[in-house]
Amino acid sequence: MPIATPEKYAEMLAKAKEGGYAFPAINCTSSETINAAIKGFADAGSDGIIQFSTGGAEFGSGLGVKDMVTGAVALAEFAHVIAAKYDVTIALHTDHCPKDKLDGFVRPLIEISAERVRNGQNPLFQSHMWDGSAVPIDENLEIAQELLAKTAAANIILEVEIGVVGGEEDGVEAEINDKLYTSVEDFEKTVDALGAGEKGKYLLAATFGNVHGVYKPGNVKLKPSVLDDGQKAAASKLGVDAATKPFDFVFHGGSGSLKSEIEESLSYGVVKMNVDTDTQYAFTRPIAGHMFANYDGVLKIDGEVGNKKFYDPRGYLKKAEASMTERVIEACNDLKSAGRSIGK
Repeated sequence: MPIATPEKYAEMLAKAKEGGYAFPAINCTSSETINAAIKGFADAGSDGIIQFSTGGAEFGSGLGVKDMVTGAVALAEFAHVIAAKYDVTIALHTDHCPKDKLDGFVRPLIEISAERVRNGQNPLFQSHMWDGSAVPIDENLEIAQELLAKTAAANIILEVEIGVVGGEEDGVEAEINDKLYTSVEDFEKTVDALGAGEKGKYLLAATFGNVHGVYKPGNVKLKPSVLDDGQKAAASKLGVDAATKPFDFVFHGGSGSLKSEIEESLSYGVVKMNVDTDTQYAFTRPIAGHMFANYDGVLKIDGEVGNKKFYDPRGYLKKAEASMTERVIEACNDLKSAGRSIGK
């Protein structure tokens, strides 16, 4: 199927929330990782989300260009072509974008989609993330309001983060402390500033102890009940039944989480979970195995000629793609999206 239209993306998210499941959002940086993610979704019978971070997009443009917008557009166009050959629905998203990169990443990408919409086409991306976790909440939401008006006009969904995700991603690092848990006050401020969809649809990356990367058991203290508190606070503000769960939540720092924690978060309205660290390892592990097992073939040792069969990148990248595909299937099963494609 083609990449999701705005209507299909909205349908995906609505059915996930209604059905108590979520979509894996797989960070990709290349044609190989895009192929792995889409095949994983298709093999699982799941719709899904592919996303590019600022660093991933820059990497995708190559060492001679090193431009985030160019890379994001190139990777997105590639995904549009490949996704059309599969029978599941794929949405495209951009991941964490801090304040200092808005003008060099998200704002130009929104304008590209806005221009497409003005010409009667669908947007290039279906959603973009504004990561205002490093600025005060009031400034965060003020910028979110400005971006929400622009994304709504371009038929795009905005993702907003309140609270802080710990650990490190793309050179952005946050301490592991009490700021990892979004406060009720911040949930209330979000409703006041962004509404409940009438100003434009948005996803909310609230934090409940989330940390990027994978840590040994006991190092990360997830409290999914924070999300339940947020839903209740929003419902109270809006004067609606708490069972309506006004927020569409995103689970960041999901790699390595316990299945029980994932399932609890789903019950509180999580519709998207980012998966990056685990799929990075799944991609790299078979490459390492190939190099260790065939070192005398991939290297020209002591004047020998090596073995082209082993240093041909296609050989080890096929193994990497297949391994990452399996990890994407696992994520679909964990998040209960497997077998629930809207196209089925």
